[in-house]
Amino acid sequence: MKDTYRILVINPGSTSTRVALYENDRQIFNEKIVHSGEEITKYPSVLDQLDMRVAAIDQMLASHTEEMKELDGVVGRGGLLPGLSPGGYYVNDTMVDVILSGKASPHASNLGALIADRIAKERGIPAVIYDAVSADSMTEVSRITGLPGVRRTSFCHVLNSRAMARKYAESQGKKYEDMRLLVAHLGGGISISAHKYGRIVDIISDDSGPFSPERAGSVPLLTVIDLCYSGKYTKEQMKREVRGQGGLRALLGTSDSLEIERRIQSGDEYATLCYDAQAYQIAKGIGNLAPALEFRIDAVILTGGLAYSAMLTDRIRYYLGPIAPIVVLPGENEMTAMDLGMLRILRGEEKAKEYTYKGEE
Repeated sequence: MKDTYRILVINPGSTSTRVALYENDRQIFNEKIVHSGEEITKYPSVLDQLDMRVAAIDQMLASHTEEMKELDGVVGRGGLLPGLSPGGYYVNDTMVDVILSGKASPHASNLGALIADRIAKERGIPAVIYDAVSADSMTEVSRITGLPGVRRTSFCHVLNSRAMARKYAESQGKKYEDMRLLVAHLGGGISISAHKYGRIVDIISDDSGPFSPERAGSVPLLTVIDLCYSGKYTKEQMKREVRGQGGLRALLGTSDSLEIERRIQSGDEYATLCYDAQAYQIAKGIGNLAPALEFRIDAVILTGGLAYSAMLTDRIRYYLGPIAPIVVLPGENEMTAMDLGMLRILRGEEKAKEYTYKGEE
């Protein structure tokens, strides 16, 4: 086993691709390649963008030739693949086929595996995805709903949530696998997850819990059904109402928390009420998952970009009361989380799995 590993991290977004190089846990560079709207619209689908994105990355990496000489592995963002559990998976032919054949939901994050595979094969090194968006380890009892045709599945910020849970455990001199934690990822969308001895046993997704800067969250179903059949909205318009145009954006005309806090400080009572309601709903969501850990909670972790807001996190603390120690670990931390996952795999501290496809889950 080597002492030092160089790891390339690939994180594709809808209009950008972020690329970073690490030496063990030390970041050497982190660059964001922006793909213009004009460029993106040339391609009929996300998958059609693959060659364009790889070429853009190759061009960027050409300025880092010396640093790229001794690369040991490539890790890509894990997307919406069926049949995944948390942790690392080697990018194999089955995974590539599932993505390219359209068996996986179309999403920019799925390009992470394909780009990592291209770069790794050129160099004869392993390519891995880590803590994919669709990674699911929920208990069976948590999946049942009151509609027999609808089952709950895991859809949350797995990557950052597990990374921050692991970081907190290490700060306490413990292993993640020995702890019981509730993690709230606070961003444009908000998800909450219950971590029990290294496994995410239940979640509240960004469309079934607190409203957020851009999501409507959980709202009364009968009212939503009435809206769907009112004739005022198409299916796509309703989707935008709850994802992208909902939450604080709908209530206050902006999803910018800094702007909202400026309004609050200038005496805007409605902005104060809405921001407080968001904190209240986040606290309620965290409380709703307490039974998943039998109310034996080592800590509540607040993470994501919104966790930088002391105004918000202080209100969440107020509403949660003495439920458990509350720890704020702000930021998205996705690139570092992927690097550390790959580093554990290369060091033999964690084993990556081989991906198999058994049909839609």
